Amino acid sequence: MVVASIIVFIASLLIGALGIYVGARVIVGAGNFDHAIVTAIIGAVVWALVGFFVGWIPLLGPLLALLAYIAVINFRYPGEWTAAAMIGILAWVTVLIVLYALAALGVTSFGAVGVPGV
Repeated sequence: MVVASIIVFIASLLIGALGIYVGARVIVGAGNFDHAIVTAIIGAVVWALVGFFVGWIPLLGPLLALLAYIAVINFRYPGEWTAAAMIGILAWVTVLIVLYALAALGVTSFGAVGVPGV
């Protein structure tokens, strides 16, 4: 049971990191998958912490969690807030496409670590 959970976590993390990698590569030209993995881990932890403390506040809580996630991307990649938001959006779209394809093949369920809302 624990081994299966670890495998699902690692696979989800790699899919989330892939989304961040694609987004960063397209938006700012930064192309290091290891950097994307660390960003995905930090982003997931920050999203969870902010969500835990203020996520219960209607509208404002999820908005603050999203802003914190974009702040992590802004801190980890070159560019301004606009570039960080665009990396986040492209990461989200990339993960949706990958997860949809994997779910259609019956390989996995629809979820990833490191990209919020997926």
